[in-house]
Amino acid sequence: MEICREQIFASVEILCEGFGNGGKLITCGNGGSAADAMHIVGELMKSFLLPRKIDDCKPEFLARANEMFPSDVEYFKANLQGALPAISLVGETSLLTAFANDVTPNLIFAQQVFGIGRRGDVFLAISTSGNSDNVLFAVEVAKIMGLKVIAMTGRRGGRLRHLSDAAICVPADSAYSIQEFHLPIYHMMCMAVEYEFFGEE
Repeated sequence: MEICREQIFASVEILCEGFGNGGKLITCGNGGSAADAMHIVGELMKSFLLPRKIDDCKPEFLARANEMFPSDVEYFKANLQGALPAISLVGETSLLTAFANDVTPNLIFAQQVFGIGRRGDVFLAISTSGNSDNVLFAVEVAKIMGLKVIAMTGRRGGRLRHLSDAAICVPADSAYSIQEFHLPIYHMMCMAVEYEFFGEE
């Protein structure tokens, strides 16, 4: 995957800048890429490889909890973990089906980006072809709103490649092969970001 090295590093830098400035990650995809979008959120919103003790990363939360709910502070300390805020757009079944039925299927992700996206957030668009309309429209809305865009796609990259701030175009052509490349790449990205924010100084 040396061919993707520069864009992987650029993507990690974009993520670190976004999280460091108080932004969140928004991500989506279709089919297997939808599962990848949810997988990425799972690695970021809780401990992946490193402990994320909240007394290390959220002392102000514990101080306030001690004032408001002192009997629960130790339970919070023992179980809550530091999070890198991330949202997948693929799991909102009621919203997705309502918008697809009542308005248009091609804007199911764009509508969500429009509703929750803020300047400083990062949008991770996953499409093996790079030409999925519902992903591309969401990218366009993200760009209009001032979000940075990372793409994960296949060798050709499609239209998505040219719309992104960093495009990871893996050296594969069939959907399943592309997805097999995507998994270790986003695991590495989640690992790198976790070490940036929760690793020892």
